[in-house]
Amino acid sequence: MITAIVMIKADVDRIPEVAEAIAEIDGVSEVYSVTGGIDLIALVRVRRHEELAEIIPGRVNKVAGVLSSDTHIAFHTYSQHDLEAAFSLGL
Repeated sequence: MITAIVMIKADVDRIPEVAEAIAEIDGVSEVYSVTGGIDLIALVRVRRHEELAEIIPGRVNKVAGVLSSDTHIAFHTYSQHDLEAAFSLGL
């Protein structure tokens, strides 16, 4: 499974509608409204890299109210269990 973290700047007056529209896109597993320099973070999970091109520039960036996005592809997922084990070892 390939995971992409998509940071989205949106029209401030339309954040709830933009978030809901993005959340309905196949491949988008979660959308968060956040503080800071961006407005939304979407997690996209797909089986093939080619699907990212269909979903992110092809659908997410075309949602009315999306101003820009910045995509980061995850290399490795660390589970909460793995993180707890690392901290208990003093890492």
